Formats: sequence, C-alpha cells, structure tokens
Amino acid sequence: MNARNEPPIVAELGRPETPEETAARKSETSRKHRANQTFLNLVMALIASLAIVLVTVLVVVRPDLPAAPPVDYQSIAAATDSPVPLVAPVLPEGWSANSAVYNGSPPDGVATWYIGFITPQQQFIGVRQGIDANPTWLSNQLMSRTATGSTTVAGVSWQVFDYRTTNDVGNFAHALSTTNESSSFVVFGTAADEEFDTLVSALAEVVG
Repeated sequence: MNARNEPPIVAELGRPETPEETAARKSETSRKHRANQTFLNLVMALIASLAIVLVTVLVVVRPDLPAAPPVDYQSIAAATDSPVPLVAPVLPEGWSANSAVYNGSPPDGVATWYIGFITPQQQFIGVRQGIDANPTWLSNQLMSRTATGSTTVAGVSWQVFDYRTTNDVGNFAHALSTTNESSSFVVFGTAADEEFDTLVSALAEVVG
C-alpha cells in the first residue's frame, strides 16, 4: 500500500506521476477548460447577435401601409377666409395633393397658401402663393437664385429657375415664378417640363 502522501500511480505510466508530469497534466486540463469556455462564449455571443437581428427585423420590417388619402385642396381653398382668390387648379386624372395649408399670420407678414402635388409620374411639384408679397419674400422662396430663363404658358409669363443639373437641390431642382396685382406665385419641384406646363396651365385662370 502507498504511503499516505505518495502520489497516486497513473495507470498509463504504471508508476506515480512526477511533479513535472502533474504540473503538465494540470496545465493541459486548464488549457482545455479555457478553450471550452472560449467556444461557449463565442456560441453565446453568436446567439445574442442573432437575437438582436431578429428583433430588429421584426420591429423594422412591417407590411406596406396603405397610402394616405389625397388632400381635398379645392375644398380647403374654398373654405379659407382669404382676401384674394386662392389657386386651386383642376388637374387631369393621376394628379393628387398630399398637403394644402393656408397660413394667414406668418412671422414675415405675408399670408401664404401652399399645395403639394404628386404628379402622374410620381414626382413632386409644390405651389406657393404669397398674398401681397414683397420682393424679399419671393427671393426667399426661390432661395435667392438667379433666373435661368423665361417661358410663357397659357398666356402667363413665368421666370424659370432650372437647377436640375446642380447637386443637392432637393425639391427645388426646378422652379417657376410670376406675380400679379395681388399675389406672387412660386411653382417648384422635381417633375419634368411637361408636368410643370400642365400645372401652370391649370393655374392660369387665377394667376393670369
């Protein structure tokens, strides 16, 4: 029988471990344990990442919501207490408005009527009417740009501000402006010339 404090006999060796072999065995056991822990940590991290992605997909990816109903800008214009007629053009099928707002008491003192249109080609054109507007108001609406030309549509002369080849112009890629005895008008957006012509032709009754 081994003495109480003799190292145990290792079956593979047929003899007790030397101190060096004991240290090596414990070191290898520790290495395997650390390797297993690292693998488990990687698996847990992967599972956590997949869970985050799944939650994000469930929150962000939603079925398409129905389009908002068109704004009845003509009814709004008719019901607005304005000192002058507000433009409310009759447009062909395929045009719709997504906004119509009258601001009768803005900080600059110029009452403003605004309509935002979506064209048949799914482009944007906005119409802004400034009542008794001054040149400063008009220049601000046009972002202080210089006219690039002029055109006459349905008997009304318009200044043209064509900046479609300029970067970062947003919804002011193209604009037209004109003024009558009571209001200044700015028509601006991203549509092609043909759709601008359709809209300003429909505005001619009030603008001209």
